[in-house]
Amino acid sequence: MSIATVRGEPYEALPHDLYIPPDALEVFLETFEGPLDLLLYLIRRQNLDILDIPIARITDQYMRYVELMSDQRLALAAEYLVMAAMLAEIKARMLMPRTSSGDDEDDPDPRAELVRRLREYEQFRAAGEQIDQLPRVARDVFPAQASHSAPAVTRAAPAVALDELFEAFAAVMARADLSTHHAVRREALSVRERMSTTLARLQGERFVALTDLLDAREGRAGVVVTFLAVLELLKDALLEIVQAEAFAPLYLRARGGSEAGAAQA
Repeated sequence: MSIATVRGEPYEALPHDLYIPPDALEVFLETFEGPLDLLLYLIRRQNLDILDIPIARITDQYMRYVELMSDQRLALAAEYLVMAAMLAEIKARMLMPRTSSGDDEDDPDPRAELVRRLREYEQFRAAGEQIDQLPRVARDVFPAQASHSAPAVTRAAPAVALDELFEAFAAVMARADLSTHHAVRREALSVRERMSTTLARLQGERFVALTDLLDAREGRAGVVVTFLAVLELLKDALLEIVQAEAFAPLYLRARGGSEAGAAQA
């Protein structure tokens, strides 16, 4: 079995002339999440009071650590260098003589801002450690999962008897009878025939109302044909139409034989 593959060629043993530099593998154990984390580590390791930091000693230790990271060829973040400059400034201000006025507002402690940032960072770090102790999914708690496949159900085809086929065929034929239809043709109505019928109905001396001649049961076509027959008879002067007053009912009566004959002539 090959221990490595170089450019597609497997190697089963290490080459005899293989040279491994001494600094090919280095392990750096002390790692910090930022300059404040490093300062807090230096203070806690020596059991120093965070409110009374010996700035000269802490600055020297911090600079040694930064130089160590530089010697190990580790990439230094800009914030480490900014903190180093801040510590050097505080150290220089601490070495300068203070005024003897005794007014703390005019000559504040140069370490005050650094102490405030360290205490704030310590609080956030403690809160982060408490949160990290909570159970975490995929680290402390693993959700149970189970997969299952639905069993395939095979149903046997039911047995069909011959009488069931006949019953199904009879049901289909019964539904087919319900779907049958027949054509209904409209009966042709003749105006001439309706003229003769109307004239025969109006024989005599009495008047007949127009609404009595129009039979609604015959539908629209029957009413129209009867009305056309009445108009034709009036045109031929075979009917007499009277009305007692405006908007009163219309009454029809057949004219006498002599009048009808004269009108036809």
